[in-house]
Amino acid sequence: MNQTEKTLNIMPDLQQAEHILHDVFGFEEFRSLQKDIIENVLRKHDTLAVMPTGGGKSLCYQIPALIFDGFTIVVSPLISLMKDQVDQLTAYGVSASYLNSSLSPRDYQNTLDLIRRNKLDLLYLAPETLLKGNVLNLLTGLNVECIAIDEAHCISEWGHDFRPEYRQLANVTRRFENAVTLGLTATATLRVQKDIAVSLGLKNAHTFVASFNRKNLYLNVESKNNALQQVINFLRRHEGDSGIIYCFSRKQVDQLSQDLNANGFNSLPYHAGLAEQERAKNQDAFIRDEVNIIVATIAFGMGIDKPDVRFVVHHDMPRNIESYYQQIGRAGRDGLQADCLFLFSYGDASKIRYFIDQKAESEQRVAEQHLQKLMEYVESHQCRRIKLLQYFGEHFNEPNCGMCDFCTGDTPEKENITIPVQKFLSTMARTDQKFGYHHIKNILVGSRRKEVLKFGHNQLSTYGIGKEFSRPEWKQLYRELMKQDIIVREFEHKSLKLTPKAVEILKGEQEVFGVIEEPQKKNQTGGAKSEIESLDFNKNLFALLKEKRMDLAQQQGVPPYVIFADTSLIEMAYYFPQSKESFLKVHGVGRAKAEKYGTAFLNPIIEFCKEQGLKERSKSGQPKKSKARKTLSKTGRPYEVGHMFLQGDTITDIATKIDVKESTVVGYLLKFVKAGNKIPSDKILGASNLSRSNLKKVEQAFTEHGTDMLRPVFEALSEKITYDELKVVQLYLIAKG
Repeated sequence: MNQTEKTLNIMPDLQQAEHILHDVFGFEEFRSLQKDIIENVLRKHDTLAVMPTGGGKSLCYQIPALIFDGFTIVVSPLISLMKDQVDQLTAYGVSASYLNSSLSPRDYQNTLDLIRRNKLDLLYLAPETLLKGNVLNLLTGLNVECIAIDEAHCISEWGHDFRPEYRQLANVTRRFENAVTLGLTATATLRVQKDIAVSLGLKNAHTFVASFNRKNLYLNVESKNNALQQVINFLRRHEGDSGIIYCFSRKQVDQLSQDLNANGFNSLPYHAGLAEQERAKNQDAFIRDEVNIIVATIAFGMGIDKPDVRFVVHHDMPRNIESYYQQIGRAGRDGLQADCLFLFSYGDASKIRYFIDQKAESEQRVAEQHLQKLMEYVESHQCRRIKLLQYFGEHFNEPNCGMCDFCTGDTPEKENITIPVQKFLSTMARTDQKFGYHHIKNILVGSRRKEVLKFGHNQLSTYGIGKEFSRPEWKQLYRELMKQDIIVREFEHKSLKLTPKAVEILKGEQEVFGVIEEPQKKNQTGGAKSEIESLDFNKNLFALLKEKRMDLAQQQGVPPYVIFADTSLIEMAYYFPQSKESFLKVHGVGRAKAEKYGTAFLNPIIEFCKEQGLKERSKSGQPKKSKARKTLSKTGRPYEVGHMFLQGDTITDIATKIDVKESTVVGYLLKFVKAGNKIPSDKILGASNLSRSNLKKVEQAFTEHGTDMLRPVFEALSEKITYDELKVVQLYLIAKG
């Protein structure tokens, strides 16, 4: 059969792909881009798929593998990831195996025998294993129809996790003329995407880039002051949840894990300094829910496919934004809400810069660029998703994501802070730039500490001239100076130094605008819950089903989520299925799992419902949940501004009274309205300077593109109308209803 005939033969099987999605994997519909990628692979077009962690990359080659006559090779960098994927596929009734050094000689030979007899749909291999002569020769004589290369960014020197052996994979893919190549990655900038395509030798590759926005992840950055207490406070809000805490060094990992256990938590360490057997044991305990918390260096996580990780904490700063994105991506893979906490300090940034300085000059430039992008994310005074997604070439223009520290708090307006900045810089200059932040702050607030008196700094003209600010406010001003490169911190002696920009400010040639008051942050509740998560499920039945899942997992020696994910148990605890037919309708229950586990789960559900007098709910008849509204704090600025507007003040009046820009007032009113409050629309356009004709054009553009996002409207109007003007019209149209 020639290639054209084969392609024509395969194409009707797109319907079969949907059947496999329902029947084998138990999912109702494809996620974003999955269907397009699968169709492209079935057409035998080389493909590059860039999808966020938890976005469903695996199905993009697993479903075609069940349709192709031959079998699929999956190149994966980590042994633990291979085993995990094969365990899950086996639970779904799919014929899959792997070859790596963890197998006994007997199991290795048995797998080779399965390959020779064409008994496998998928074979997982590390790149080093695939490059072995005997393995490559065996596979070359077989009908390989697809080569899926996971973590494809490892092939790029511009990626954050470059692995030289990946560079040799192009030589392998050329040996399989009938095979389509599919590269998959969760983190790749445009530059890395191009490098992957060239390095893998993808022939006219079709590139699919899904949104990098993980809507279910709550992003929070806090200034690190008492790290242990901050972590403990965070963990108390996540009692019983699975989570990962990342630290910079092995020593910090060991210390934090010990401290957490001493405070009543259940944690284990993971880093390269532990014996291989201990590392594997600790990772396995985490995967199997025998321990809730893993404290780790970056050595942990790439091979983790655990879907119910509810939080990721960065106790220390990661080295770049791609590492950060990949690490937080290990949370909430099941689509349910997860929290990501980043404890930031400029001391951590200085540590990373110190290590950058030890690199070769050519590597320093790239590493410094990566660090600078991460700093921009951390120091931003706007929605966290704007800078994060911008790094990956994606625009995010929603006025409120509802799932980050700034969008669930009040973002303070920048103000002129030139005078206090000059006081700080002048004190640095008068002490010969030999001291750190705390000493400068102590001089400004008139402290009688012995270090101040020892050096006679209580005699300086700047002594005590900063009493109008509290110590936390001076700390925030110091952060602004660091952020704006007005001062720098010397790594070795921790002393602060003036930059040329600082000299201009001291001379009065340049003003400084920034934020001294930190934004108020609310408790991380509500937010972007998934449809499954918003179900009012029975918590007692859910707990009962989790126990049953754990029992079965221990009996079979597999992680609990291999049997069923939390999302499946939530649906069981809401719909109360009491027959095999209704059990099959539960999310994530395919035919093989229904046969294997149906009785084990149906019996306790039926018994529980009988005791509680509960009846089965029809899944098909349930109305979809409406999106939850975000609420506003009654002490917050949006609430205050909304009520000033309701009492008759115009947007201009309010801006003058609270000393902010009119665009800031419009932003507060947008938050007020989106929280479900009504305001009169007739006064809003008074803040617009648009002519009648332009106003009509803007309204038409919003009618065509909707009021959710400004970017499409901005582009539709040839970028001639400013965002500030668009926000006024957006507010008017939303308020008007």
